[in-house]
Amino acid sequence: MTTRRAPAQKKSSPSETRRSSTPQAFSPLRQVMWSRPGFLIRRLHQIGAALFFEECQSESITPLQIGLLTALSMNPWLDQKAIGRELSLDRTTTAEVLKRLRQKGLVDTRINPDDRRSRLSVITKTGLKLIGELQESIHRSQVRLVEPLPPDERATFLKLLAQLVDAHEKEDRLSAPIEL
Repeated sequence: MTTRRAPAQKKSSPSETRRSSTPQAFSPLRQVMWSRPGFLIRRLHQIGAALFFEECQSESITPLQIGLLTALSMNPWLDQKAIGRELSLDRTTTAEVLKRLRQKGLVDTRINPDDRRSRLSVITKTGLKLIGELQESIHRSQVRLVEPLPPDERATFLKLLAQLVDAHEKEDRLSAPIEL
């Protein structure tokens, strides 16, 4: 049975509905896990990926693939090592993402004339078209990710995230991507 809303009632937005939900019941595990920054960062990453897929209406392209295409759109003809450095990716992950993008016709490669052992990659016209078409959706997913924060705290949150990443990247032992 469907309940109809009286005409005078205002329909709440999804973000208002999320903010006004009932408080969580006490959970000792939640209390422990939510005191761990690593857990919260991983969980926020999962939420960000879910929002990306929801907004982009596609499961054939991933946020990581979009990141690589974006890097190549701004800096064409990079080799695998340079792409890995730009995106903080390990060698294996970079190779796998490039392989998938080549299979989709979004990236082309050629042998590096300066080092025949390496290959240079460039985004194709199809890849450029795809990221152009997805820009608005990607932007919406990013806005939705920080939407629960009050507007004046969003910039602070991003500044603090950048500060953490920058500080850890400056430590030599943490600057290199970890091979999984």
